[in-house]
Amino acid sequence: MEAFVQGLRESGYVCNIAVELRLYGAAPERLPEVSTELLALPCDAIFAAGPYPIEALAKRTNEVPIVGIDFESDPVAAGWARSLSRPGGNVTGLFLDLPELGGKQIELLKEVVPNLSPLAILWDSSIGTVQFDAANAAARVAGVTVLSLPIRRIEDFKDVFARAAAEQTRGMVVLSSPLIGGQRALIANLARETRLPSISLFNLFPRSGGLMAYGPDQAAMYGRAALYVDRILKGAKPGELPIERPSRFELIVNLKTAKALGITVPPTLLARADEVIE
Repeated sequence: MEAFVQGLRESGYVCNIAVELRLYGAAPERLPEVSTELLALPCDAIFAAGPYPIEALAKRTNEVPIVGIDFESDPVAAGWARSLSRPGGNVTGLFLDLPELGGKQIELLKEVVPNLSPLAILWDSSIGTVQFDAANAAARVAGVTVLSLPIRRIEDFKDVFARAAAEQTRGMVVLSSPLIGGQRALIANLARETRLPSISLFNLFPRSGGLMAYGPDQAAMYGRAALYVDRILKGAKPGELPIERPSRFELIVNLKTAKALGITVPPTLLARADEVIE
């Protein structure tokens, strides 16, 4: 959110804009109430961070411009847009994740753990089917067997890690969702406790103690979302602004975690890393 507000400042908004912030935390059931509250204000645009608030707002207005980040799956299939290039309605914004990222993450994890079978895939079954199917298909191509670990609530995490340990999995790909992103420190701790090398798209994951991350620069994308808001406030129609896919990705490696897990990260991988945490 700091990056988003900074993006507004860099676009010239300092004293000439009012920003109303609402947080729903780990209580998505509050989103209908929060959405109704925001729409009762004289909003010129709403920035929605995550698929849950995007959905809640899209159900309640087709007039107020919505700039979303992290569509999670397919905004066209969800009915939020007619196409990615010309959404056509009041919703536009940026993807945070791409289904094909799972294949690259498996490839990177296999460099650290060549014998990666079985591989655990941690995913949010409430919204992550597209991601899981793509990662599962990529694992088959890579010759890796998969242990599916779906979760829906915070209480599920300890149980699925216990299952991963019992099944003697060799590594874990952590797919994305608001629930998973919000519990990145818990996931990193459980992965270390079960001695499970893990990779996520969230760049804050290795900074919270996870082994690796490969995904878009989230701060830069939040700044980019502010530019979308700026264009709308200057008269652009959200339906004419294409929904963007990330084009730049970061590789971050936590060597301290690697040492704790007793594994060696190949120098060739470290040389490609954008950030190495020591």
